Amino acid sequence: MEIFDYDNILLLPRKCRVESRSECDPSIEFGGRRFKLPVVPANMKTVLDESISEWLAANGYFYVMHRFDLDNVAYAKRMREKGLFVSISSGVKAPDYDVIDRLAADGVGADYITIDIAHGHAESVRKMIEHIKQKLPQAFVIAGNVATPEAVIDLENWGADATKVGVGPGKVCITKLKTGFGTGGWQLSALKWCARVATKPIIADGGIRHHGDIAKSVRFGATMVMIGSLFAGHEESPGQTVEVDGKLYKEYYGSASDFNKGEYKHVEGKRILEPIKGKLADTLREMQEDVQSSISYAGGTQLTDLKKVNYVILGGENAGEHLFM
Repeated sequence: MEIFDYDNILLLPRKCRVESRSECDPSIEFGGRRFKLPVVPANMKTVLDESISEWLAANGYFYVMHRFDLDNVAYAKRMREKGLFVSISSGVKAPDYDVIDRLAADGVGADYITIDIAHGHAESVRKMIEHIKQKLPQAFVIAGNVATPEAVIDLENWGADATKVGVGPGKVCITKLKTGFGTGGWQLSALKWCARVATKPIIADGGIRHHGDIAKSVRFGATMVMIGSLFAGHEESPGQTVEVDGKLYKEYYGSASDFNKGEYKHVEGKRILEPIKGKLADTLREMQEDVQSSISYAGGTQLTDLKKVNYVILGGENAGEHLFM
């Protein structure tokens, strides 16, 4: 198995089939709905809040609301009242079971539920999937995070409708430093490894630094790409605004950081400052244009055409380029 990450890979162009890149369709079907892009902002407190999730849902983008300091049932009710789809996060503790029970009892339900814990290949996740499927059988269940084919197979067999791949590759993750485990530094090949056995969609989570990494993720098996740092730092982002040497930044911290937990216990995340980028809508428009360009370079007209291209691995023992067909 070759080991590589996003920076080590370049995709190889094929003959262009469109007159204009705008003809390329970057949309994706996921969980019974079609979304404008195969991207989703990370379900983190400094990346999105309720108003951003409303805007995303109303404008054709997928979202996963975070589960921190939030009444999930009340939130789901507000989204239903606005005619928007409900996509929430869940843990695996007793209060999370109570949320599922209340969503079922109140008839609110949820369209998407993301079971989101640091080590998703766990018996606790199996039990939570079983509980959700029993109480809310119509919900599309995303489970993670995982790092191995064995984990993907297990989660699918346990009933997950999609799996989230990535353990510690994010910009504010320090899992590999704190534990010695994870996909940090080889996230893209971990995605390729996991996608080989997957029969259901995979969400690639973490390690995205540039828009071109979206195309690379799709090439190696992702249906959806979860992005943190590129979506943090916008004018409307919920992170606190900080001024340093006359420049404005937004704070961005990991869900497993002490900033998010409120205590220094089992910490696997850190806090950084992201330069303010402008408006989220402008970033999404640029992402769409860049993914359309990627599809045109792939010689295609739709997103899945990205899966057909060859690639090179940069570097290696002789600092050469190795072609993989």
